[in-house]
Amino acid sequence: MAEIKWAPHIHDSETTSRIMWSVIISLLPALAGSVWFFGPAVLKIVLVCIVSCVISEILSQRVFGKTIKVYDGSAVVTGMLLAFVLPPATPLWMAAVGGFLAIFLAKELFGGLGHNIFNPALTARAILTASFPLEMTQFTAPFSYRIDAVSTATPLGIIKESLDTQLPSLFDMLIGNRSGCIGETCTLLLLLGGIFLLLRRIITWHIPVSYVLTVAFLSALTEQAPLFQIMAGGLILGAFFMATDYATSPLTGRGKLIFGAGCGIITFLIRLKGSYPEGVAYSILIMNMFVPFIDKYTLPKKFGLSHSRDFSRLRRFSPKNPGGVNK
Repeated sequence: MAEIKWAPHIHDSETTSRIMWSVIISLLPALAGSVWFFGPAVLKIVLVCIVSCVISEILSQRVFGKTIKVYDGSAVVTGMLLAFVLPPATPLWMAAVGGFLAIFLAKELFGGLGHNIFNPALTARAILTASFPLEMTQFTAPFSYRIDAVSTATPLGIIKESLDTQLPSLFDMLIGNRSGCIGETCTLLLLLGGIFLLLRRIITWHIPVSYVLTVAFLSALTEQAPLFQIMAGGLILGAFFMATDYATSPLTGRGKLIFGAGCGIITFLIRLKGSYPEGVAYSILIMNMFVPFIDKYTLPKKFGLSHSRDFSRLRRFSPKNPGGVNK
């Protein structure tokens, strides 16, 4: 009897490794900007996060008896993104702990690449913030590394706490001349990286556009400055590089639009009503929980399957999965 093969057969030159290294390349401009504004010391934090993630992945896969797949670059991406959401003065030991949490707790315990429920880098950041709130909310002023480090509040922190401090201009926030986490301050360079991913078709426009436009719309509706809200925190970093995680974002275009809009609503509500000035990380983690339900009601019914949720069980990581970038 002839061998039966399932169709259709889709062949593509993209691999997990090529996609991950494309993401790494897209993050390099923002990394260069952070070094310019916060000093070469941020490279130590990035390096520690990457090394911690790589070692944690190797050890985790050995413990669970799985094939070592660290060469796909996903651990490097996780390490870079984790460093990007840490303050410039984060202790190196804390960065190392964050790398372990991101890989072992948020990724490998769920089955590894493509099976994690929550974004690994943001999960580690949330745990570090809850465990070490003082260190995770201490930000330094740009160029303060040239003298003694100067602590300052982020633009959103200035608004939230009604501080008698001058807000940075929109131009300063565009080029990254403001306080904040290592990789979130330079809107221009982040947008360049995001456009690169869009042109490479690593991500689609649905989540970033719906996320940013939702925040802009709600800001205008409540007489907030939309451009300030877009550039003041980690919205651009979150919209292009975090919310588009392959494993933790919906599969369909309609589902991604819902996901992005949900992230935007939660981000804005936390900023407006919450005690914490920023809401990007928590909004994405909260919406990660709803991805199975979004997929259930937005995936089309497939021939031979009784319901769309039967199809959702087939969800696996694939290089051309339209969900976004898996970290």
